Amino acid sequence: MSQEINPIRRVLIVDDSRMVRASLIRHIRDRFEVREEADGEAAWQTLLVDPSIQLVISDIGMPHLDGFGLLERIRTSRLPRIQELPVIIISGEEEGEAREKARSLGANDFITKGVGTAELLARLDSLAQLNEARRQLEASRAALQQQAPVDPVSGLQTKAYLDARGEQDLSLARRHHTAVSAMVVAIDDYDTLLARYGAHVMQLILRKLMGILTAWVRKEDTVAEQATGQMAVLSPATDLEGCHAFGVRLQQAIEKVVLTYREERIRITVTVGIAASSEDGADSAMERLLALATERARQGQGLGGNRVHGPEAALVASPPAPPVPVSIDQLIAALRNGEAAGSQIPWRDVVRHLMPLLERIESESRCGIPLARLAQFAQANTDVGHASENATPG
Repeated sequence: MSQEINPIRRVLIVDDSRMVRASLIRHIRDRFEVREEADGEAAWQTLLVDPSIQLVISDIGMPHLDGFGLLERIRTSRLPRIQELPVIIISGEEEGEAREKARSLGANDFITKGVGTAELLARLDSLAQLNEARRQLEASRAALQQQAPVDPVSGLQTKAYLDARGEQDLSLARRHHTAVSAMVVAIDDYDTLLARYGAHVMQLILRKLMGILTAWVRKEDTVAEQATGQMAVLSPATDLEGCHAFGVRLQQAIEKVVLTYREERIRITVTVGIAASSEDGADSAMERLLALATERARQGQGLGGNRVHGPEAALVASPPAPPVPVSIDQLIAALRNGEAAGSQIPWRDVVRHLMPLLERIESESRCGIPLARLAQFAQANTDVGHASENATPG
């Protein structure tokens, strides 16, 4: 009959007194593995490099960085594994003020030096079990979210759903001889922003960008969080050109967004990697298509970021289309003078502006202007995020 062997839990003891550290180690060495440091600064460096530490026991008065300072760093850390560590503050006296300050800074417990072995072990066991239960709960929650079709926090499809839905879209595209496009939107300088603002702020930024993205896509498109700092979009019946046009509009829209955090203005840019199943070998599997788009996003960031990057280096963000002329005379004059090539005119916007006039002409002349077809053409750019701005009415 086999038994599960529980790993020995590791405790970090921080005290400038070697005698105090030795005394604490004698109390707990049979149940816990111990690492010791003589001051708060050294303890902080240890926490950064040693992810196996599960508990911290810290004195208050120490050189370089005292116990309160160490506790504050732990609770404001941008690394979740450090921020959530159980911390016990130990002091030589029953100091009400010190105890209250420790509690306010986030200490889990407060004990005095000279505490008995039984009491110390009981408190450590309780905190260790609580911390382990929290870790298991988070692991189970993460595993459940990976299998669920929708992430309960962001409201977006999960990676598992993205892969499954992508294979269906790819199979349908092969059957009907159409294309599926994949777009990976990566936040530029993500690691730098994370180090400066922390995981919480970056999660808020990611939600904001996802809100922009989900507002633009079609109902048949699939949006999911691809990886840390990356979003993915799968678009059935969309070729590389249409995907590129949509990526450019999205990249330029995000570039204009200004976020504010503690009175500091934050500007975010993204690099968009695009791929389509119509490319050689890209239709073999959805994993291959997504990997291709991800690699192109990485290449685009290597070129400076804030661009759309496709199978050729020339596929970068195009300049925005010229504004719709304010009058028909200006439109005609622009075309006659060659100031704007016909392919650069946003025809759908033009048709929308002219619809009242066309309706009046048709009502008076009954010459057969296809108003319904024109209205459908004009509305397509609003309903379908990937439709090319440069398409001409057929």
